[in-house]
Amino acid sequence: MPRPPSAMRRQILDSALRLFAEHGFKGASLHDIAVEAHCSKASLLYHFAGKDAILTELLTPPARSLSAMIEELADLDGDQAVETAVTGYVGLAMRFHLEIKIIFAELPDMLGHPVLAVIPRAVDQLAAALAGRSEEPRARVRAQMVIGGVAVTVAADVDAPPATMRTELVQGSLRILGHTTG
Repeated sequence: MPRPPSAMRRQILDSALRLFAEHGFKGASLHDIAVEAHCSKASLLYHFAGKDAILTELLTPPARSLSAMIEELADLDGDQAVETAVTGYVGLAMRFHLEIKIIFAELPDMLGHPVLAVIPRAVDQLAAALAGRSEEPRARVRAQMVIGGVAVTVAADVDAPPATMRTELVQGSLRILGHTTG
């Protein structure tokens, strides 16, 4: 079992996450991260080999969580797949909203990052679940609308309480997909 990160390592990751989300991966320097984390650049480099190592550590949890969710959806179809996919995806998007913001800010470069290699296949599988496993073009288009709409919304820093955000994202996604909750 891996050791929990040290307080300084966690502080560096939290600072990098905020700075990458605000300025982009390319726009935040190691110096900026060290200043934000209240440590020296040497201390930062003691904990991480560089910016890419920090980014890898930041993006690994959302990539793993997405993969785990896709595995949970694999045996579901129809309404059960749709509702489970919507609530799971909204939950992940809200949990990792800053990471999504980082990915969207520099999308072509980010999708080439090794830790995100799971994304294209996972998005296809998520779209299939959101479409209720239907091959109908209408269902597939709506599924892609939900994927994009949820990601853009959580990355946009909408001023709404988390409970309101979650409820509206789930209900709106289900409406887009043509489903109603009972």
